[in-house]
Amino acid sequence: MTQLLRVQNFSVSSDGFGAGEGQSLERPFGHADPSQMFAWAFTTASWPGRTAPGGSRGLDDYFTRDFAHNIGAEIMGRNKFGPQRGPWQNHEWRGWWGEEPPFHTPVFVMTHHTRPSFTLSDTTFHFVDGDPATVLALAREAAQGKDVRLGGGATVVREFLDAGLVDTLHVAVSPMKLGSGTRLWESPEELLDRYHLDVVPSPSGVTHHLFWRR
Repeated sequence: MTQLLRVQNFSVSSDGFGAGEGQSLERPFGHADPSQMFAWAFTTASWPGRTAPGGSRGLDDYFTRDFAHNIGAEIMGRNKFGPQRGPWQNHEWRGWWGEEPPFHTPVFVMTHHTRPSFTLSDTTFHFVDGDPATVLALAREAAQGKDVRLGGGATVVREFLDAGLVDTLHVAVSPMKLGSGTRLWESPEELLDRYHLDVVPSPSGVTHHLFWRR
């Protein structure tokens, strides 16, 4: 069975940025406001952090509900895991997600500064120094036949795209501009030499871009 490398529910601004400038412990997305960029998912009935009944149904809810379907491992960049740079100064820092991370699979964090693996709830974080193909091979083995999700950030997604490793890509373009930060693309047309594309607007104001290999 083919194991796909999938990018799912990756949100960018209308000018192509996946995060703003000035990432810190208090602001994981820098100057970007996550309540705006991810509003399309936060307001759905299936958002896992929902504490009150209700929420929207329809297309946005479908993508939110489908996030974990057939995913056996996740790959992310170090900047998605946390705000530290260079050699690890604090091994007590174990991510923004608390004691129950939302991944529920092995997670492979790409970094030039490795550290011991650790487990929180049902998620084990591994810190690996390798090129995209090497890290993908590790994640596929850990996924035990299921697909691998490439979680971001934008720089890591571009690395895997440029290496020709991404099979499907779902990008939710929010109707807001950031002006600067970590950019996924200047335009989605940059990928059309390698991928088919469907563009589906949602009543929430976000536009879903769905890519699959040619």
